[in-house]
Amino acid sequence: MCMKVWLVGVGACVLACGAASKIAEAQDCVALKNVVIVDTAIKSAEAVEAISKPSGPVGFPGPQTGPLPAFCKVTGVIRDRTGLDGKHYGIHFELRLPAQWNGKLYFQGGGGMDGSVSPAIGSSGGGTPSALARGYAVASDDGGHQGMDLSFGHEQQARLDFAFESTPETALVVRQLIAAYYGKPPAHSYFVGCSNGGREAMMAIERTPLVFDGAIAGDPGFRLTHAAIAEAWDTQVFAAVAPKDAAGHPILSRSLSDADMKLLAHAVVERCDALDGLKDGQINNFSACKFDPAELACAGAKTDSCLSREQVQAVKKSFGGARDSKGNPLYSSWPYDAGIGEMGWRMWKLGTSQTAQPNAINTTMGGGALTDYFVYPHVDGLTVMNFDFDHAAGETDQTARINDAVDTNLSTFAAHGGKLLIYEGLSDPVFSADDIIDYYRQLERDNGGPEKAASTARLFLVPGMNHCGGGPATDQFDALTSLEKWVEQGEAPQSIMATGAAFPGRTRPLCPYPQYAAYNGSGDPQDGHNFTCKNPQ
Repeated sequence: MCMKVWLVGVGACVLACGAASKIAEAQDCVALKNVVIVDTAIKSAEAVEAISKPSGPVGFPGPQTGPLPAFCKVTGVIRDRTGLDGKHYGIHFELRLPAQWNGKLYFQGGGGMDGSVSPAIGSSGGGTPSALARGYAVASDDGGHQGMDLSFGHEQQARLDFAFESTPETALVVRQLIAAYYGKPPAHSYFVGCSNGGREAMMAIERTPLVFDGAIAGDPGFRLTHAAIAEAWDTQVFAAVAPKDAAGHPILSRSLSDADMKLLAHAVVERCDALDGLKDGQINNFSACKFDPAELACAGAKTDSCLSREQVQAVKKSFGGARDSKGNPLYSSWPYDAGIGEMGWRMWKLGTSQTAQPNAINTTMGGGALTDYFVYPHVDGLTVMNFDFDHAAGETDQTARINDAVDTNLSTFAAHGGKLLIYEGLSDPVFSADDIIDYYRQLERDNGGPEKAASTARLFLVPGMNHCGGGPATDQFDALTSLEKWVEQGEAPQSIMATGAAFPGRTRPLCPYPQYAAYNGSGDPQDGHNFTCKNPQ
């Protein structure tokens, strides 16, 4: 493989000559170490032989266990610098270039508050081969900072890198490396992520609409700033009814016992399961589900078969959404669904710690993110327990402006054929399905109505699914193939067939909002082909 590199100022481009070899030869891979790209240091370039199983986290939905082909692995850092706080910053990235390239790029989103470069493998979901195994060049980055030290939120450029700049910066670099290695740029580029990676997917097409041809935004934290407010709200609400230790400090995890959570989830299922025509442990017709936890209130003393009146009020306040003292909403409401009795729900909102030192994710990662990143200017001594909701909107407004992917203007993205596929778990405990539904409705209103909006973006809600997977759900599905067909063949997804470990042998269609999967009334109820996507009454 022959390579030439020309650099012309800031608009540096890398041109490659010669046809790409069908087999990734070590010398061609190592040669990428010498490619010169403005503000970029290539740290390593090594040929990797085919391996039977990938290692480490690989994205959502679900783990990948299939074999990987031979590939060239490139690592590097963009804008390597020392920040004003004296700490080291830069956008670290990884790019994997398969020997048998399909001509496309898969950009793998991050998670949490980023801070690490996940192996660039590219989950496809549904037990299907990873994107790398399908022949994609796969890229990932760390969002512009390293580690779990969230004080990066005090540094201006680091804030901007995490909020939205790292993705287009990395995309520019990896496209040049792809062109250098294969002799041509990718024919199609896709961004795929869940959680914060889902937010990054939406941010990418909203802020840089010409970079990607399609995006999959899973359980997206698109209003991450307001979700952070909701995390503090839930912590305070449940701590207020939690039993206290000897020093008078609340033990958050014990505000609801496992039995209480199962009781709540069971009551929701009993109330709403059959609304789709079949009692099967899944609430497909979610929009028709009307549930009030007050029906579980104890008539007398608290037992495992009822909730105390204080617990009922806490549940109602949590699911009603964060508000200021005047009742103005700061975040959306939450749907009652079958997955709220699961460990995946508990670990975000309540945790398992039996002491007054909580381990709920809302208080650990969420607490640090709130005080170091979301609230700006920073407030000394701020915690999730003393956060004032009457000042929440003002204190987080600056971060929301750079961070939250709330823009509904997708006109340029749509004009070049771009497609957005969103999926969201109805039992997601960190980003409410009600919130993404509200966004999608606004998208419809701002883009010519439901039919026209659906030609560019579609939302799929997953009954029972917790955050990016888990719960009593069919949470395994191949969204990538659906996106490929939509972008490359013009075949819009009418449904996506899904499976799940919670229901062995079961398949269910995931339907584009506002439709739900309704049982046809005959045929094997385990077979998703006996369900039809219907509009709610």
